[in-house]
Amino acid sequence: MTKMGNGGMKRWSFHGNEELDAAASITIRGVLAKVMSNLNPEDHRAVIPLGHGDPSAFSCFRTAAVAEDAVVDALRSRKFNSYAPTVGILPARRAIAKYVSHGLPYKVSPDDVFLTIGCEQAIEIIIKVLAVPGANILLPRPGYTYYEAQAAANHLEFRYFDLLPDKGWEVDLEGVKALADENTVAIVIINPGHPCGSVFTHDHLRKVAETARMLGILVISDEVYGHLAFGSNPFVPMGVFGSTTPVITLGSLSKRWIVPGWRLGWLVTNDPYDILHESGVVESIVSSLNISSDPATFIQGAVPQIIEKTTDDFFSNIIRILRETADLCFERIEDIPCLTCPHKQEGSMFAMVKLNLSLLEDIEDDMDFCMKLCKEESVIVLPGFAVGKKNWVRITFAIEQPSLEDGLGRIKDFYQRHAQQQ
Repeated sequence: MTKMGNGGMKRWSFHGNEELDAAASITIRGVLAKVMSNLNPEDHRAVIPLGHGDPSAFSCFRTAAVAEDAVVDALRSRKFNSYAPTVGILPARRAIAKYVSHGLPYKVSPDDVFLTIGCEQAIEIIIKVLAVPGANILLPRPGYTYYEAQAAANHLEFRYFDLLPDKGWEVDLEGVKALADENTVAIVIINPGHPCGSVFTHDHLRKVAETARMLGILVISDEVYGHLAFGSNPFVPMGVFGSTTPVITLGSLSKRWIVPGWRLGWLVTNDPYDILHESGVVESIVSSLNISSDPATFIQGAVPQIIEKTTDDFFSNIIRILRETADLCFERIEDIPCLTCPHKQEGSMFAMVKLNLSLLEDIEDDMDFCMKLCKEESVIVLPGFAVGKKNWVRITFAIEQPSLEDGLGRIKDFYQRHAQQQ
């Protein structure tokens, strides 16, 4: 009941959606916002964002000039001011099909490519498609909690399988087999790994595909960090195993081209035997897109030029920077006693770091660590519970080196101030 201006009471029939609020509460953005609310306004040092996955603010990570030119050319051409087809314009889908076909034993058709507003909309689409009554989906832990949020919002049960830190964050395949039942529809993998910085080997991906085939489920391969591999393992697209089990690949321009704000992603079906067509999955993808928004048409128009004209020198430079900052991050973490990084980063932009709370005298858990670190040192890191790993933290190394060194130095100062007294 609400008291009205005339002093009377009125009952209204509308209210917020509590299930939606609950789903949103587990997102990385929501958790980071809470951590950042603890910033000390009297600390005039620069805030060091080691909890974010957006390096575009730093000059060393500027996107390729040809990508910027492609957007300008598309906009000024006046050819892309209209609505786009539901699945995306053909030249963009053709360019992406050619791009994702590299390294595959077959060619992806433009008809297998569906354009989305960033990779997050691709996640939304496939979760909606699979969210039939009684179904469940297998998600990695640690992982990307946007999958959980979308599954919860669409009433799709999700079950966690573990990634094994002592095995380079590989999938616990025996755990997957134990979790799955006749209602399991898919398994999600993220490669290169968020938030672990891992890169799966060809052999391990083959085992994932064979396990999925045995269980009769499809693989959703989140490759938003595709090709951002700088360790001993090369990046292998999961589509290589599309003949073993149906694979749906999710990707975007955001990470490899360092343009997350452009919001251009894709969903690609890797399915030489047309299982996804026969099962109605492709039809449902199109139906879902029909009731969704589209990426900006002029960004779609820029895609062919972006993909075709970006040189290897640009990509090599980004990989070099990430390798150097990853090495620096790993070395500096080893010098902070309360932090342990079980596996050196080989890809993506993040490290998962274990907290040793027994060495800290007044820190309760990972959220407490991050809140106090933010307040005392103006350094933002993400508490591990936000990616499914309690009492760990996620640290990004996709940041300019001086800021990374400064941030990790402040974390060491924080440790020394809070260290358990002997």
